[in-house]
Amino acid sequence: MRVPLSWLREYVDLPAGETGRDVQAKLVDAGLEVERVEQLGAGLKGPLVVGQVLTIEELEGFRKPIRFCTVDVGQANGTGEPQEIVCGARNFSVGDKVVVVLPGAVLPGDFAIASRKTYGKTSHGMICSGEELGMGDDGTHGIIVLPPEHEVGTDAIELLQLVDEVLDIAVTPDRGYCLSMRGVARETATAYGLPLRDPALLDVPAPNSYGYLVKIDDPAGCDRFTARTVTALDPEAKSPIWLTRRLQKAGMRPISLAVDVTNYVMLELGQPLHAYDRARLDGAIGVRRAEQGEKFTTLDGVKRTLDAEDLVITDNSGPIGLAGVMGGANTEIADSVTDPETGAVTGTTDVVIEAAHFDALTISRSARRHKLASEASKRFERGVDPQAASAAAQRTVDLLVLLAGGTAEAGVTELTAPGAPRTIAMRADHPDRVAGMDYGRETVVRRLQEVGCDVYGQDELVVTVPSWRPDLAEPNDLAEEVIRLEGYGNLPSTLPKLPSGRGLTARQQLHRRVGRALAGAGYVEALNYPFVGEGVFDQLQLPAHDAARQVVKLVNPLSDEEPALRTTLLPGLLGALRRNDSRGSHDLALFETGSVFRAGPRPGFAVRLPVDRRPTAEEIATLNAALPAQPRYAAVVLAGAREQAGWWGKGRPADWADAVQAARSLAAEAGAELLVRQGQYGPWHPGRCAELIVTLDGVETVIGHAGELHPRVVKAMGLPARTSAMELDLDRLAAAGGGVVEAPRISTFPVATQDVALIVDASVPAADVETALRKGAGELLESLRLFDVFTGEQVGEGKKSLAYALRFRAPDRTLTAEESTAARDAAVALAGERTGAVLRGA
Repeated sequence: MRVPLSWLREYVDLPAGETGRDVQAKLVDAGLEVERVEQLGAGLKGPLVVGQVLTIEELEGFRKPIRFCTVDVGQANGTGEPQEIVCGARNFSVGDKVVVVLPGAVLPGDFAIASRKTYGKTSHGMICSGEELGMGDDGTHGIIVLPPEHEVGTDAIELLQLVDEVLDIAVTPDRGYCLSMRGVARETATAYGLPLRDPALLDVPAPNSYGYLVKIDDPAGCDRFTARTVTALDPEAKSPIWLTRRLQKAGMRPISLAVDVTNYVMLELGQPLHAYDRARLDGAIGVRRAEQGEKFTTLDGVKRTLDAEDLVITDNSGPIGLAGVMGGANTEIADSVTDPETGAVTGTTDVVIEAAHFDALTISRSARRHKLASEASKRFERGVDPQAASAAAQRTVDLLVLLAGGTAEAGVTELTAPGAPRTIAMRADHPDRVAGMDYGRETVVRRLQEVGCDVYGQDELVVTVPSWRPDLAEPNDLAEEVIRLEGYGNLPSTLPKLPSGRGLTARQQLHRRVGRALAGAGYVEALNYPFVGEGVFDQLQLPAHDAARQVVKLVNPLSDEEPALRTTLLPGLLGALRRNDSRGSHDLALFETGSVFRAGPRPGFAVRLPVDRRPTAEEIATLNAALPAQPRYAAVVLAGAREQAGWWGKGRPADWADAVQAARSLAAEAGAELLVRQGQYGPWHPGRCAELIVTLDGVETVIGHAGELHPRVVKAMGLPARTSAMELDLDRLAAAGGGVVEAPRISTFPVATQDVALIVDASVPAADVETALRKGAGELLESLRLFDVFTGEQVGEGKKSLAYALRFRAPDRTLTAEESTAARDAAVALAGERTGAVLRGA
């Protein structure tokens, strides 16, 4: 919301020397987000005056039309003689009043004006457009043509209100009333402790039976509808300068008088309005839900297909407006047209003014559904004062009568659904308990009354909420109003006292160790949004019944393309890898740790926890039960070179083994024994995919996968070739660990190394052979490493040779050759028993 300071002063008598910066500081203290104060006309210096065009000479021989004009500027040039000016614009004629800047002046942007020779003539100044004066576009892209009543030589800086300060306020969704001058003025008056001149306090005639006929079929969607009629408008009437300038300063473009007036009143009172050309209306105005698939063309010329949930304004011909969003082209106010032969001017002369109140949720969904955000929908979806509708209609009628010479018809239509003021019961000390400081009952009552509430009671207050504050719904909302008006800066800065000796939980410690381990291994952490679109599961080739497809959808997502919470970390990480690769970073190793969200069997409903006391265990348990399961996962993705080439060697590309090794590193941090087997799942290549297995409660459980991604997944997601990835359930990995990870003991006795080469069927997983060797070797085995895999004629068709290095060590003695050999033989024997392995060469 852009708020001109000159306009704000009409409603609040600010101190004479108060600047926009001063007002900004006050409003920020009151809780409004005033992002900046724009200085209009900064650096502007006259003379800038009203002039009248006396003659126009068309200059020939140039690539574009050029005109040499003489302009009467009165005594502003010190001589009273006509001013000679060269101009390329063509939207003015002899006799028109224009804005002239004379030599010695400085326009916005430090543009100094001087006499200069151009196109064979000397131009003593310039005839100005709105853009050159920093006024913005008025739709003509041409010279400013002023109404004829302004005298020659008048100071145009004051006439056009070129010097002002504009507060740019970012209005949060709960402060919809501040999308109006009335709302910001109320906040300003409260902040300064000054009285407010409420522009909505108007004398409004009572509704009667001979107003324009309106029928409401959906009172839940429209609980109030006011209609007024103005006739005999002058189609040639233009918006006065003060009106157009206020619209421009507020960020709106002037269009026509009737439209400008409705926009002006909307900015002033916060009530969106719409003006219909009565000659184009066919019968009574109606309000109903649209029929599914019904067609309708909006003011922007777009033909839209309506949804059954859309609320529409109708007449006998069908929809004439998408309620609360945008009007229809079929009842648009007609521009004035002059007949070239007779000179008669035709246009809209009779209008019907609509001032209605619509359901916020309905308007919000319609605007999103049709991707049609408008100034009206922005206000309705944040909450509009229903009591302001009749005042806004009256204000619009008054301005049209004043500025266009119209006549207000006596008929007043006002349909309202029955309702009662909202009341909230609150203890008088509730704000004290929320803020942690003592305000006292008198302060609480005074601040609530300043907001517009009616307050009754002593220790137990009954608060009647004003109609313009739909965001005030419970005691905590009222407490917030007291706290912000008393000043957030006055809240005590008392740190909570934490019990000593607790520190991080085991889960938090593991999370940090995992991050340090991956960072130490050369991975870069990438933090991604936890939102996904369901189409990504097709790209990952997940089967239709996969649990990862059971997503939790958001009611109000940030993006319609990603409306669900993630069930895997891979989409975000792979997206980050793709973006970095497209920007020239081809050697990538990224990791992320974070929560994924698993939908429960039935959706729960979360309770709202109190803020003035600690929630009970039952309240917290109820909240947790309503939330989806949120296990913590860890994932890595790799592409390009894992080791760079240089004088030290050729380097090597990242591959599936690096992804598996990342999983082993995490298992070591958790103190868990990780079993790696060949597997097949979703996005991974079926021949280069490993299952990551741990033992939980005596049962082997798959907690993740690692390996190279399937080529189809790589193509569908636009990834570099041979991209590898790993993802595992960090919580289950921690559960499989032994709790506190003990540092290994370093023995003072020497190691005994034994190498074995075993021949097994090609279908036997190396992990099964390794498991058998570990089991058979017993407690003397310190480590086991696969260092060679060989296939060929020497081992036979359908066979493979697996070579392992076994390290044996005893903690209390030096092993003899017989002991290490016996342990090796026992390992080989068990491997042969379980997997059919035989020693190579035996």
